[in-house]
Amino acid sequence: MNREHAMSLSTRRRMLACLALAASALCATALSAARAADAWPAKPIQLVIPYPPGGSADLLSRPLAVQLQQQLGQPVVLEYKPGAGGTLASQYVARAKPDGYTVLMVLAAHAINDSLYPKLPYDTRRDFAPVSLVANLPMVVAASSKLPVKNIQELIQAARANPGKLTFGSAGNGNTGHLAAEYFGSMAGVRMTHVPYKGSAGVVNAMLAGDIDLTFDSISTSMPHIRSGRMQALAVTSPQRSALAPEVATIQEQGIAGFDVTGWYALIAPAGTPPEVTRHLSREIATALRQPALQAQLAGGGYEPVGSTPEALQAHIDHEITRWAAVVKATGARVD
Repeated sequence: MNREHAMSLSTRRRMLACLALAASALCATALSAARAADAWPAKPIQLVIPYPPGGSADLLSRPLAVQLQQQLGQPVVLEYKPGAGGTLASQYVARAKPDGYTVLMVLAAHAINDSLYPKLPYDTRRDFAPVSLVANLPMVVAASSKLPVKNIQELIQAARANPGKLTFGSAGNGNTGHLAAEYFGSMAGVRMTHVPYKGSAGVVNAMLAGDIDLTFDSISTSMPHIRSGRMQALAVTSPQRSALAPEVATIQEQGIAGFDVTGWYALIAPAGTPPEVTRHLSREIATALRQPALQAQLAGGGYEPVGSTPEALQAHIDHEITRWAAVVKATGARVD
């Protein structure tokens, strides 16, 4: 064997040895990840809520957390991080350790913010791992009992007679209620003034005090006050009537063809969270949403349980980002 052939053989052996070591390292990493996923959850899980207590996200998360605790054998602790239309909570979770112990309850505003905010401190598509679409929730157009309108057509007439004078509240800039009202205004050809609050509870309190004229709010938070007569329901925003208030007509039924805004709630985790963990949690959520007691609780608030795979949630979020980008552009909505 000549020297050149010997050196070539030696080089090949070293390369094979390196490849073997690399493969071994990859296998060890994969095995370690699998073991971590098998052990999950081994400690409490932090469920971050992007709005203050008392809102629709809170009313959904509380009973869901109780059921998940029973199934997982670990506490599910609610952590409230309101502000900036939900972007503060999203930024917090995007930077959290991707180990499955920090998850975020997002609303439709999560997709809206992608086009509403010019410089988000995270990438809506890249920086999160989808877990499950949890539930849908119709919204209701609720008016102050002092506002002399009884339906959508009367609201349009009042808004046209007083351009910019009617006020609508929302749970914050970029919130689904904010964009739903802007979208309605563009389709109905009316102009109203937006008044942002920090969460749905603030909106409801302002409505009850007569500080604002109306709100596009989750049916779960407004309906108790509508039932008491302190607020009035003009319409629901979804294509179909809500089982919680079947007597309330949709906006489409009242002359605005094609209007469709349905709130949704989903769990996401930081990007890099092991797929085994997100799939595990997704299955647990689906199991939780099939429990009769939890279903009854959610139905009482108007929630429509879903429970999806991570892949289905990602497809839903991608669709919503595209959809709301068109609405933001059409309405000229902006964050001051």
